[in-house]
Amino acid sequence: MFRRREPVPFAFLAEAERFRSNVAPPPRERSSAGQIAGRWLLGLTIVAALVGSVVVGMPALSLDHSAQAQQSRASQGR
Repeated sequence: MFRRREPVPFAFLAEAERFRSNVAPPPRERSSAGQIAGRWLLGLTIVAALVGSVVVGMPALSLDHSAQAQQSRASQGR
Protein backbone atom coordinates (compact mmCIF):
# COMPACT_ATOMS: atom_id res chain seq x y z
CA MET A 1 0.00 0.00 0.00
CA PHE A 2 1.06 3.53 -0.65
CA ARG A 3 1.68 5.60 2.52
CA ARG A 4 1.37 9.34 2.68
CA ARG A 5 4.33 11.35 3.84
CA GLU A 6 2.34 13.35 6.37
CA PRO A 7 0.56 11.39 9.09
CA VAL A 8 -2.62 13.49 9.00
CA PRO A 9 -3.94 15.96 6.47
CA PHE A 10 -3.90 18.70 9.10
CA ALA A 11 -0.27 18.38 10.16
CA PHE A 12 0.01 22.16 10.35
CA LEU A 13 -2.07 22.08 13.56
CA ALA A 14 0.73 20.26 15.35
CA GLU A 15 3.09 23.08 14.40
CA ALA A 16 0.72 25.82 15.55
CA GLU A 17 2.57 26.29 18.85
CA ARG A 18 5.76 27.14 17.02
CA PHE A 19 4.20 29.46 14.46
CA ARG A 20 4.74 33.20 14.97
CA SER A 21 3.17 35.79 12.75
CA ASN A 22 5.23 38.65 11.37
CA VAL A 23 2.11 40.81 11.02
CA ALA A 24 1.48 43.11 13.98
CA PRO A 25 -2.10 43.93 14.91
CA PRO A 26 -3.14 47.55 14.54
CA PRO A 27 -2.68 49.72 17.65
CA ARG A 28 -5.71 50.16 19.90
CA GLU A 29 -7.56 53.42 19.71
CA ARG A 30 -7.26 55.57 22.79
CA SER A 31 -10.42 56.04 24.79
CA SER A 32 -11.83 59.54 24.90
CA ALA A 33 -12.39 61.39 28.16
CA GLY A 34 -16.15 60.84 27.82
CA GLN A 35 -15.71 57.08 27.47
CA ILE A 36 -13.43 56.93 30.52
CA ALA A 37 -15.88 59.02 32.56
CA GLY A 38 -18.76 56.80 31.42
CA ARG A 39 -16.94 53.66 32.53
CA TRP A 40 -16.18 55.19 35.94
CA LEU A 41 -19.79 56.30 36.32
CA LEU A 42 -21.09 52.84 35.39
CA GLY A 43 -18.73 51.17 37.86
CA LEU A 44 -19.65 53.60 40.60
CA THR A 45 -23.36 53.01 39.95
CA ILE A 46 -22.93 49.23 40.19
CA VAL A 47 -20.94 49.49 43.44
CA ALA A 48 -23.49 51.90 44.92
CA ALA A 49 -26.34 49.54 43.99
CA LEU A 50 -24.60 46.62 45.69
CA VAL A 51 -23.88 48.62 48.84
CA GLY A 52 -27.44 49.95 48.87
CA SER A 53 -28.92 46.48 48.57
CA VAL A 54 -26.83 45.29 51.51
CA VAL A 55 -27.86 48.29 53.63
CA VAL A 56 -31.54 47.82 52.80
CA GLY A 57 -31.34 44.07 53.40
CA MET A 58 -29.56 44.23 56.77
CA PRO A 59 -32.74 44.61 58.87
CA ALA A 60 -34.16 41.45 57.31
CA LEU A 61 -31.00 39.53 58.19
CA SER A 62 -30.77 40.66 61.81
CA LEU A 63 -32.55 38.76 64.58
CA ASP A 64 -35.18 40.68 66.49
CA HIS A 65 -34.87 39.55 70.11
CA SER A 66 -37.93 41.48 71.32
CA ALA A 67 -40.24 39.56 68.97
CA GLN A 68 -38.84 36.26 70.24
CA ALA A 69 -39.37 37.32 73.87
CA GLN A 70 -43.00 38.28 73.18
CA GLN A 71 -43.62 34.99 71.40
CA SER A 72 -42.18 32.97 74.30
CA ARG A 73 -44.37 34.85 76.82
CA ALA A 74 -47.44 34.14 74.70
CA SER A 75 -46.61 30.47 74.45
CA GLN A 76 -46.38 30.26 78.28
CA GLY A 77 -49.94 31.54 78.63
CA ARG A 78 -49.20 34.89 80.32
